Amino acid sequence: MTIGRRSILAGGAGLAAGAGVSAPALSQGSAARTLRVIPQANLTSLDPVWTTAVVTRNNAFMIYDQILATDSKGDVKPQMAQGWETSQDGLTVTFTLRDNLFFHDGERVLAKDCVASIDRWRRRDSFSQVLWPNVAELAALDDRRFRFRFHRPTPLMLMALGQTQFPCFVMPERIASTDAFTQIRETIGSGPFRFLRDEWNPGQRAAWAKNERYVPRDEPPDGLAGGRAPRIDKVEWTIITDPATSAAALAQGEQDYWEYPLHDLLPMLRRNRNVVVEQRLQDGTYGVCRFNTLQPPFNNPAIRRAVAMAVDQRDYLRAVAGDDPAGWGVCEGVFTCDTPLANEDGSDLLKVRSIERARAALQAAGYNGEKVVLIAPGDYPQINALSLVTADIIRRLGMNLELISADWGTLVQRRTSREPVERGGWSVIHTTSSGQSLALPVFHLFLRANGANAWFGWPDVPEVERLRAEWVEKGGDPAESQRIARALNRAAMREMYYIPLGYYWQPSAWRRNVTGAFRAPATVFWNIAKT
Repeated sequence: MTIGRRSILAGGAGLAAGAGVSAPALSQGSAARTLRVIPQANLTSLDPVWTTAVVTRNNAFMIYDQILATDSKGDVKPQMAQGWETSQDGLTVTFTLRDNLFFHDGERVLAKDCVASIDRWRRRDSFSQVLWPNVAELAALDDRRFRFRFHRPTPLMLMALGQTQFPCFVMPERIASTDAFTQIRETIGSGPFRFLRDEWNPGQRAAWAKNERYVPRDEPPDGLAGGRAPRIDKVEWTIITDPATSAAALAQGEQDYWEYPLHDLLPMLRRNRNVVVEQRLQDGTYGVCRFNTLQPPFNNPAIRRAVAMAVDQRDYLRAVAGDDPAGWGVCEGVFTCDTPLANEDGSDLLKVRSIERARAALQAAGYNGEKVVLIAPGDYPQINALSLVTADIIRRLGMNLELISADWGTLVQRRTSREPVERGGWSVIHTTSSGQSLALPVFHLFLRANGANAWFGWPDVPEVERLRAEWVEKGGDPAESQRIARALNRAAMREMYYIPLGYYWQPSAWRRNVTGAFRAPATVFWNIAKT
């Protein structure tokens, strides 16, 4: 099965000519102190609790700080915390904040701000939702100390607080007191950069200024742990939806950094002696096809399974990353490949790869011509490519497809709707995630199946939730951990509320005068400078 690749490059023949993006009106001095970035997507939501959009998380890493963070080895380290003490019986953990923590409005960061931030974050975080029944109390002891009391020892809480998938960012108490299902509008944090709200124009640009009061940790950066030193005065994101224009802007020095360059353009970028192309992200990028399980036709698991029978991950991966298999890999289970929990128990449906057999299964499942609304983000080339492959499958299966092209920001907003498609809802969306985020059942966002509190699509599979809780209890035993992982893979494949689409490697590109772009599990801009 093939579709026309790279239709998004139409009109890009003028690559070597002018990019059509004028350079910012900056003096030579201010240009040298400003990092000009082409981000992966448009920034429409500023609330990293309300949405899991990676572009919002990248923005949050500049504005906010974390109590704990994870290093390149996966170990949890103090970040805002000076450290923590665990009682001998494991039932209390007391954190002490380090000195010199101030919010952007000049107020000191206090323990009560951390408590309020944790309380808001945990209401949306799939990892802490599993752990929270163990929490007897979370309370501030004084200005610098707060304490967890547990009903039973819960060492995984440290991993939850320090995770990368859905980080616990610290906000002032008055902001963190906002309901977790309501978007916040203020962007006051204590991180290395301040958000410049007056310069934010969704769909065009966003900007951040160096937080002069920020005191980084003394350690060198390691993953997302260590020192987060702001070494640039300003970061500017410019939304450029045409990849050819983005490439030309980078090649000509009008932009300094391109987060997710299109794979077709990488050879051209590598030939430019003034451009560096490297793999900054530590893990592969995993594609996901997500069904809305609340509305017809995909409230029927048999119909979801029928679509999965037509999926060949190689079609998706070639559509994104080209024909070279060194740039991608098939991974037909729910856990990150080449990690301890990776398995394919129950994944037989993903090995069928047949339109004919899928069409027969669809008929047997009772599909009755219900409309399928698939939203594809035209301004996000990688996810758009995944979406178009699924659209081709659905058409070939004879389903009643409505393909809607929207910008990523609109998709992020619309995917929250639980309404029928006739009232602005949706049937199928696509997204991506880092491999690190899919390695364990407790923070695997797409595996979570707790109904109204699950990720968009809202699957309700009690067996999956029971197994996730069992992993928390027994996951320290490698044999038990793997047994539970195999059971989870079987349950997820049986219910098929999302289809794994394999992984690809996504490099970034930047001008050679940009320094300090270290490897990490997320795109961050601290410790980066320009010469």
